[in-house]
Amino acid sequence: MKTNFCLKAVLAASFATVSLSVWSGESPAPLPADEQGFVDAVGKLNRSQIIALLGEPARAEDVKLKDSGRIVASIWHYHNINKDAQGAFYPTTELDIIDDQVSVVVFLNNDGSDASSGQSYEVAPNPADI
Repeated sequence: MKTNFCLKAVLAASFATVSLSVWSGESPAPLPADEQGFVDAVGKLNRSQIIALLGEPARAEDVKLKDSGRIVASIWHYHNINKDAQGAFYPTTELDIIDDQVSVVVFLNNDGSDASSGQSYEVAPNPADI
């Protein structure tokens, strides 16, 4: 009986904590899986926000300044996170990032080795950053 009460108390406290974090905006909303919805949403995020939502990319290439080593551009690949109009997953989604903002999104029907065959979208600059 006492164990049952303790378990209920722990579950209630956990639920309250999760609910508060979601309501307070601590947990970011998931990104849409459709092409245009994803492009619109990811264009408003910076690198750390993207990682918080999608995790580390499966593949990443960085362009760094020689003198400082600062990353000025990146190409990130994620797998099976976006769907085409028929509902099938694209094997690879490429995010081209310049100065901490996504500038181009490419949806690829391959493992990312041939970016020329994908559907490409330029991302409008985030008005909050202008």
